[in-house]
Amino acid sequence: MNLRRQLVLVSLLLLTLPWAGCQFLREMEIALRQGQAQAVAAAATAVAASLAERPDALYPNRERLRTADDPDGSLYAPMLDSPPLLDGYEDGWDTSIQGRYSSLETRVPRLNYRAGVHGGTLYLMLQVTDESVTYHDPGLSPEPNGDRLILRTWLDNRRQDYVIATPAPGSVRAQYASPRHPGVDAGQIRGFWQDTREGYALELALPLSITGQRLGVYAIDVDGHRSSGWRTAGNTDPMDLTAPPWLIYPPQALQADLARFAQPGQRLRVTDRHGRLLAEALAPAADRTDDDGDTFWLLQAIYRRILAEEVTDNRAAPQGNGYLQGEEINAALAGTTVQHWYRSDSAGRHLLAGAAPVRDAGQVIGAVVVEQNSEQYLSLTDRAFSRLLGYSALTLASAALGLLLFASVLSWRIRRLSLAASRVLGREGVQLSRFPRSRARDEIGDLSRSYARLLEELHEYNEYLRTLSRKLSHELRTPIAVIQSSLDNLAANELAGERDVYVQRARQGLSRLSGILDAMTEATRLEESLRQRDVTRLDLVPLLESLCAAYRNVYREHTVALSVPCGSAWVTGAADLLVQALDKLVDNAASFAPRGSEIAVRLLPQGPDWAISVCNSGPALPSDMQGRLFEAMVSLRESRSADSVHLGLGLYVVRLIAEYHHGSAHAATGDNGSGAVFTLLLPRDDERVS
Repeated sequence: MNLRRQLVLVSLLLLTLPWAGCQFLREMEIALRQGQAQAVAAAATAVAASLAERPDALYPNRERLRTADDPDGSLYAPMLDSPPLLDGYEDGWDTSIQGRYSSLETRVPRLNYRAGVHGGTLYLMLQVTDESVTYHDPGLSPEPNGDRLILRTWLDNRRQDYVIATPAPGSVRAQYASPRHPGVDAGQIRGFWQDTREGYALELALPLSITGQRLGVYAIDVDGHRSSGWRTAGNTDPMDLTAPPWLIYPPQALQADLARFAQPGQRLRVTDRHGRLLAEALAPAADRTDDDGDTFWLLQAIYRRILAEEVTDNRAAPQGNGYLQGEEINAALAGTTVQHWYRSDSAGRHLLAGAAPVRDAGQVIGAVVVEQNSEQYLSLTDRAFSRLLGYSALTLASAALGLLLFASVLSWRIRRLSLAASRVLGREGVQLSRFPRSRARDEIGDLSRSYARLLEELHEYNEYLRTLSRKLSHELRTPIAVIQSSLDNLAANELAGERDVYVQRARQGLSRLSGILDAMTEATRLEESLRQRDVTRLDLVPLLESLCAAYRNVYREHTVALSVPCGSAWVTGAADLLVQALDKLVDNAASFAPRGSEIAVRLLPQGPDWAISVCNSGPALPSDMQGRLFEAMVSLRESRSADSVHLGLGLYVVRLIAEYHHGSAHAATGDNGSGAVFTLLLPRDDERVS
């Protein structure tokens, strides 16, 4: 696979950019949700604080706040959008029943009621289950004597009963069933009586002002019981002398006040201390701008499916008796401000509900509920998601094109470097002038310059090979000349004594030639022998002690000093090879050290290695040769006698032995600027030679 294809594959990693952007959008959505939750909680708390200063707005009759409430007996009448037609039918009424009452003895009759308030008028839809309806018979008595309905109100701390009876289905009006309260006209209570399959239905309308915020209602069934009494069903009974149950409905003042607090897109609700709805205000959402709806519906579905946080709870609708349900409402009635998320619809929208308690004298008297859907922040994240996809696609295309161009340029530079390297090698060897040095400050520029240095070293090595013949001819010319002159003199001289001298000189020349050949083949023999060497675990301290004792006898013109650490210095290697390497180093030091000077052999730990250093005084090492002394055929010595052979292979052998032991060899000038220090690094015993 070429470089361009590799970089194209690498460019696929840029696909992580949309993923990272989606994660950022998720975090942004979470932050928006948290901000919305805080805003909803703050709005609920503010409205609750305002209502806490006016508890009369929730409870116009403070007596209801001071007395125990009967949730089962109280009648709840929500606000109606329009007044129903009084015809005895259920048209225009909510389908849910707000309350059910039945006779305790026989469960018949049963009374179901619906109630509502509109424009200061209370509307009632009463359905009575009766096996046989008995109508009023005016011929028997002027008072109602058939099935009838009793309404009980409470004005000026006294009750007022009204009776509704009819001789036939149709329009009805109430009559007094107890002493008349001054200023109250029973004829204000009007309605329509309608027969049903289960019994009868009675649809009534009466002014709220005559109820005193209390209302009791019960149906009397006299069918077959005219002699033994009658049965009743309702939230009160004829024998109850206490005040009737409470009539709970939204106060007009509370409804008006609540509408002032509603923000666009919010629904505000106020409940009493039992969780029944007292007031509700809904502010329409602000008009959507032109760019609010430009997000493609499929992108919306993808975003809301992948990134939206899952909410499983559905918002429960208010019950017919006015009770609101929800975790936040229960918590608010318990005295805590809480927010909760609900599913709004299947399109991925959510509903946030926050509730705060309304307090009066430290007592929770109600709760304020603020509801807001997630459409506002979802529209923001939808637009952000669509823009993210567009920018990501543009970025991916630009990055892929840029990487392709970069790969093409990179591939061209590498091919150019390869062609330049191939053109350097010609018939005449390395032609450095043909290799261009790059000035680019990158990896390819470094590679080009490394190639140039490598070619320079190769050129120097080739030059060395060219001069090797001159070095060999110089080394071989003297022994050959000695042998030639000795043979000539031997042939010309017949004296036996002089013959022995010439023969001896010839033998010395042959010995020197043999030494030259041995030195030239020593490195090759060593490389071959290293392949079959066995290694053992050995201690360098006794080895150096024995060697230095021998060196003192061999190099009597110098002082051989040894410095080793206390204890042992274990390595893994071949003892004879290490001895050979040390012989080369000490011999090299003795060659350059002045007569009578000291040759110091030291053993010191150096990181993970043991360092064997051989130090001698004398001339300093040339700086340009310190890195090349351990190469083959490199020597700084000049022959001092006809018997000496110096082809520059001794330190090369030291390097081979060091590399075999996974070590290294180094040369440097002494600390005082004169002399030389040759160091052999050998790994400690924990790094075995394989």
